[in-house]
Amino acid sequence: MVSNNLVSNKPAARQLVLASGSPRRAELLQLLGRPFQVVLPQVPEQRALGESAAAYVQRLAISKAEAGATLWRTKATANTTSNSLVLGSDTVVVVGYAQAHEQVLEKPRDFADFQRMMQLLSGTTHTVLTAVAVTQSAQLEPTTDVTMATTVATEVSFKPLSEGEIAAYWASGEPQDKAGGYGIQGLAGRFVTHLQGSYFAVVGLPLYETAELLTRVETQQAGGQQ
Repeated sequence: MVSNNLVSNKPAARQLVLASGSPRRAELLQLLGRPFQVVLPQVPEQRALGESAAAYVQRLAISKAEAGATLWRTKATANTTSNSLVLGSDTVVVVGYAQAHEQVLEKPRDFADFQRMMQLLSGTTHTVLTAVAVTQSAQLEPTTDVTMATTVATEVSFKPLSEGEIAAYWASGEPQDKAGGYGIQGLAGRFVTHLQGSYFAVVGLPLYETAELLTRVETQQAGGQQ
């Protein structure tokens, strides 16, 4: 995770910490060209009764960033940058987004659950929501932590899927750890007929929006120190 730092008048980049064990998010974050550390906070993923999909995914991203900031402080040493940026993210697949009957599809529990998801997605358009949150974490003054968040909605259309295709995809071992039961960057890419929004958000981390959010947080921090 090595980046080439260009000479500029901007303040030095803060230590970046990814609060996620997702290899896909780590791979995408590397594309932003700045080094980062990883922590693995434990955050319960339970949607509250009546909670909208958008509110749910953003709450989880914020919770992961803030829990990650707390965990990072316990790992910090005297040589660690005092102020860090801790990034949390979460992705859900939604059928009937922003409607009264919207359904949130997370990781499939078993084949029957996966089959149900694929039948819902087959031949239709669904929404993938990815929320990103960044906590500006002060090592010595945790009460001054500030969190900003953004959510990206992407429309994804699937071709009609046969029972054989659904069973074969499950047997590949790819769907089991993925929101909505599929990975667009993998074998399920052949199911997608149309995408409107951010491909990277569907994979797990919207690059443009993440870079912009990091800049906003760092700019606010620099402004507050003047």
